[in-house]
Amino acid sequence: MPAGGILTIHSSLGHDVIKLEVQDTGCGIKPENMSKLFTPFFTTKPEVKGVGLGLAVAYGIIQHHKGLINVNSEVGKGSTFTVLLPLHAEVVPGQ
Repeated sequence: MPAGGILTIHSSLGHDVIKLEVQDTGCGIKPENMSKLFTPFFTTKPEVKGVGLGLAVAYGIIQHHKGLINVNSEVGKGSTFTVLLPLHAEVVPGQ
């Protein structure tokens, strides 16, 4: 949020999951970009500040741990990323 804003992080513990919410009051994400957010090398930044891997890597880590990520965003108001991670690991035979 180069122009300022507020970043809020909440966590809560459920019976079998931990929930993390990361919310900002930034510029929001355009609807046409929502389906591309977790695509490697996708960026909306006109200036080169990174390579567009952050959300793709985060998505991969969350998937690896059998978690889920959801995004809600409104242009001009900000975005909320919600991550659900299981508290107990699945037992995979042979690993």
